[in-house]
Amino acid sequence: MLSRQSKHTIMKIISMFSVVRGYNIPIIALAQYLSAIFILAPEKRALDVLLDFNLFIIVIASSLTIASGYIINNFYDSKKDLINRPNKSMIDRLVSQKTKLQVYFTVNFLVAILAFFVSFRAVLFFSAYIFLIWFYSHKLKKYPIIGNLTASLLAVLPFFAILLYYKNLYPQIFAHASFLFLLILIREIIKDLENIKGDIANDYLTIPVKYGEEFAKKTITALTIATIIPVYFLVEIYDVGYMDIYFYISLIVLIFFLLLLWKSNSKPHYLQLHNILKFLVVSGVFCIVLINPQVLIHGKTLLKI
Repeated sequence: MLSRQSKHTIMKIISMFSVVRGYNIPIIALAQYLSAIFILAPEKRALDVLLDFNLFIIVIASSLTIASGYIINNFYDSKKDLINRPNKSMIDRLVSQKTKLQVYFTVNFLVAILAFFVSFRAVLFFSAYIFLIWFYSHKLKKYPIIGNLTASLLAVLPFFAILLYYKNLYPQIFAHASFLFLLILIREIIKDLENIKGDIANDYLTIPVKYGEEFAKKTITALTIATIIPVYFLVEIYDVGYMDIYFYISLIVLIFFLLLLWKSNSKPHYLQLHNILKFLVVSGVFCIVLINPQVLIHGKTLLKI
């Protein structure tokens, strides 16, 4: 039978896991590796990519930076989350604000050390990334449009870390990045609709708060229609193998998403829309394999531009 101290320690570990959203980080790491194998370095053998020590360090540093980003975001949003996410907030509060800051600075220091093993350029990249996350959490997220754009940019930056490492500027990379960026930007505005009560109470001037829910829905509609542009290039211009199935299905899902959007008027509705977008993003990670499934058998993909 566990002692009281052991139970307390386990609860704190669970709390910190909730704060850093540990369930998201493995997905991001997997996405980085799959992107490296199938998109960013298609001319390399898959095994060589997996065994690349520098890439491993970049993925670990990215994961730790994202974790520290969740910590500082949780630190600044603690009051807002009491309204928007009361259940999660109660779990997160098992770890004190002081402890969160201590872990935050420790993790960022570890990221800097790891980046030195790769290059000085990696140190500069992750230093800038850490600063941008802090600046977003502290200031930018309280403002409409710029906060949403910054949050979406921060979400795709880990993939640019790998892009800078391989220095392969294939046009299709930016089409993939554009589609992902748009999905995340749409999700950020949906989150603003979902969290409107807490944002109003804490003076966060998000798009729904400043311009109204109807304007936010019109913005989401325009961004959803804009996803057709990168999808067209990926399906018709570039060769994405069997992954075109994912993009066709995504467009169909997004049509139903828009229909649901204009019928939504409460937090449960917006949460449902949020989960639809999360499903598209996560499924997109696994569908990267469809670009060339043969790599799973032969260990190498062909260069596709």
